[in-house]
Amino acid sequence: MKIANTTAEIRRIISEARADGKLIGFVPTMGAFHAGHLALMRRARHESDFVVASIFVNPTQFGPSEDLAKYPRDLESDVRKAEAEGVDAVFAPSVDEIYPEGFGACVEVERLSEVLEGASRPGHFRGVATVVAKLFNIVSPDRAYFGMKDYQQLKVIQKMVRDLGSNIDVVAVPTVRESDGLAMSSRNAYLNAQERAAAAILYRALKLAEDRVRSGERDAAAVETAARDLIESEPLARIDYVAVVDPETLESVERITGPVVVALAVRIGETRLIDNMLIEAPYAAGTA
Repeated sequence: MKIANTTAEIRRIISEARADGKLIGFVPTMGAFHAGHLALMRRARHESDFVVASIFVNPTQFGPSEDLAKYPRDLESDVRKAEAEGVDAVFAPSVDEIYPEGFGACVEVERLSEVLEGASRPGHFRGVATVVAKLFNIVSPDRAYFGMKDYQQLKVIQKMVRDLGSNIDVVAVPTVRESDGLAMSSRNAYLNAQERAAAAILYRALKLAEDRVRSGERDAAAVETAARDLIESEPLARIDYVAVVDPETLESVERITGPVVVALAVRIGETRLIDNMLIEAPYAAGTA
């Protein structure tokens, strides 16, 4: 496996792969690899001839009071895990390589970036879209792989690619979960044993919402209330938002007449966790 720290190095590596007619699969990450990241790499390995993973903790997507300084970093371990999954090249640039002195460009995806996480974390998706656009320009992949755990991020990137006319297939990969349903996340490492046990409430709330919808509940507010009440029964949990939204626009819905996403952001102790569930609720006559 090859490791590149500069744009010139990774472009040379990818140019050689393209000269051999290889299809490029790309997995952009912030490192601290867990089973969710490895699933992305495995999918890319299955569908691509040459797999590139990037490792870059992007400062522009963190707010002033967020956890940039303590975000987990273990490049040596990440490289070993990537190699074990058959990744062909790792791109691990410095902050100065991505944002050199005088850097002033940004990418903004309107509307999708303004709700849910965008409302709670102003500027977050500007940072995400900008760094992903730059990585796409550097790597020029045929396919890029993103997890559905960060559903809003996935939709923002898909829209950015469509709107800018990029010839990249953005592939959605299902969320990987622990045995109790907790979505895999690098931030799970912040949880102590008591908090880790409490964090299972997120998935239980999503499953409750799913059960309500599939049992015929069509009032989105009632579904939200059921999920919220369950989360609030956990003393260590503090809700940021619980929302039933349209899967494409991410705007809140009042009546559930088709597929919806139930999205959550909850603090367990000091750790902010997000999760979601896409619920297929096909319209049935008489339920509107």
